[in-house]
Formats: sequence, C-alpha cells, structure tokens
Amino acid sequence: MKHYIYLFVLLLSIQITNAQKEGQKTLKNSENFIVIGDFGRFGEYNQKEVANQMAKTAVEIDLDFVVSVGDNFYPYGVQSTQDPHFEKSFENVYHHFDLQCDWYLGLGNHDYSGNIQAQIDYSNVSRRWHLPSQYFEQIIELKGGKKLQLIFIDTNPFIKSYYENNDEKGQNVKKQDTIAQKKWLIETLNKKDASINWKIVVGHHPMYSGGKRLKSQDTKDIENLLTPIFNEYKVDAYLCGHEHDLQIIKSKNCYTTQFLSGAGSEVRPTGNREGTIYAISLPGFMTFSVNTEKMLVHLINESGTVLYTHEINKK
Repeated sequence: MKHYIYLFVLLLSIQITNAQKEGQKTLKNSENFIVIGDFGRFGEYNQKEVANQMAKTAVEIDLDFVVSVGDNFYPYGVQSTQDPHFEKSFENVYHHFDLQCDWYLGLGNHDYSGNIQAQIDYSNVSRRWHLPSQYFEQIIELKGGKKLQLIFIDTNPFIKSYYENNDEKGQNVKKQDTIAQKKWLIETLNKKDASINWKIVVGHHPMYSGGKRLKSQDTKDIENLLTPIFNEYKVDAYLCGHEHDLQIIKSKNCYTTQFLSGAGSEVRPTGNREGTIYAISLPGFMTFSVNTEKMLVHLINESGTVLYTHEINKK
C-alpha cells in the first residue's frame, strides 16, 4: 500500500510541476475574470491562502471582475447586512487592492440556510458586491462590439430534496417560484441580440460531478433541468460549485462545458466520470480570459501553480 501512495504522490507532483512550467496567459483584447466558490469560512480552511493567490493572479491577468458560484458564507449564511460574517469572511479576507473590483455573486445551499435577502441587500452596502436578486443577467462588453452574456440562476429551488426539510433552507426554497425562474432563463437565453457572442450560465449546483455527488439525485435534478435548455440555446459554459474541488466536464449529452470551481476553502476528494476533462482536489480557483474568438481557462491552486489549461474556440 505504501508503494501505491508514494507513486500517487510522485505522479501528482510531476503533474503539478509540468503544469507550473506552462505559466499563465491571457488572450489579446480580452475580458479577464476569476471564478471562485464555496469559500466563506472566516478565512480558515485555506480561504486566506486562496485569497492571497487570487490577488497575485489579479495583477498578472489584469483582472476585470470576480464571479462567485455561491456558498458565500458557511455554515448558515448571514442574518442581516450587519452580520459579522461579511467582514470576517469577505471584506477582511479579500481585502487586497487588486480584488477591489466588481464581484458578481450567486447563492448556494448554505446561503439558503440564512437570510438570503440580506445578501441581496448587501449590494447597497458594498460597492463591489453585486447580487441584485436571486437570479439576474449581467452583460459584459467585449472589445470589438461583441458581448458576453452572464446569466446567474438560483439552483436551490430546483433541488427536490430541500423541500423535505423544515429548517430555514427548506422554508426559503418553498417561497420560490421555479416556473417563473425557468421561464425567465429561457427568455433571457433566447434574447434576439446578434452582438451576444458568448453565453455563460452561473449556478451553484453541478449538472455533472465525479466527486462526492457523482450519483446524487440532486445532481441528476440539475442535469435533467438544464441539459435540454443548454442544448437548445447553445450555452457555451456552465460555471458552478457545490463540490469542493476543481473539475472540467464535457458530457457527450450536452453542448455545454461545465467548469466546477468549488475549492475556495475546504476541499474534498474528487474523481472522474463520463466526460471528465480534468479533476483535482486542491484549494484554488479558475481564471477566464475571453475575447470574441476564444475562451481560455486556467485552474490555479493556492500556491499559484497553473494546474491545467483549457480552451474553447468560438464556433
């Protein structure tokens, strides 16, 4: 058994060393952003280390904005805009000058265990915190007159098992109108705007995972919901978290590439499934560099190592 463990560590070390040699790149005339999720733990469980590396990376890529895929505060969200969690898990952790940019945020299941309206209202308190509603659209202007359409959805009400709970999370999901949100998503994706060059949807729960929730019905719920919509409206990428690792998956059944970035603090073991392009269990985040022709993605750990690089060319 010791020989197998040694071999695994050696292979992982070689993988990371080779990845580090690649360095980090951005595209010409691009919008550059970081994607992070599952992070709010008072700076503990690697959160500060990841934040420090995000700041260094922000300088390297000339960061434009940050995307959070949810679980902004563990374990039970926040209770008001004055909750100390905002200071201890956000403001004082991502305090660096180069992270004082726009943050566009989604809601995760742990956020649903608190006052979700407080996170929305915090948009009126913090200049960089942008969570105008539980689901929303953000248009990013690309150089050359094209646009990146970022669509933030709230996946929590679509998880059927949450309705079985009588806790705050269960009460919060029962208040939501899933029919209205699905209708809004389809209408937003179907927007008649020829200048929209990329369609990216951001949610918390993954459609696919090789990690802890590989066979979870919750994951299947999101796959069944989103796959037909994404296929019909040609969504280029789905950004999510929930699993505490880094994964890229391109299922043969889906037009969309899924980028799972849930390693902002605590991490868990991960693995492969059909369509897995890359998966690793290390603290870290992803960077996206997007122009009119290409999307370039780097997976980066808390030490600044570029673990993996993936490209999508615009069809």
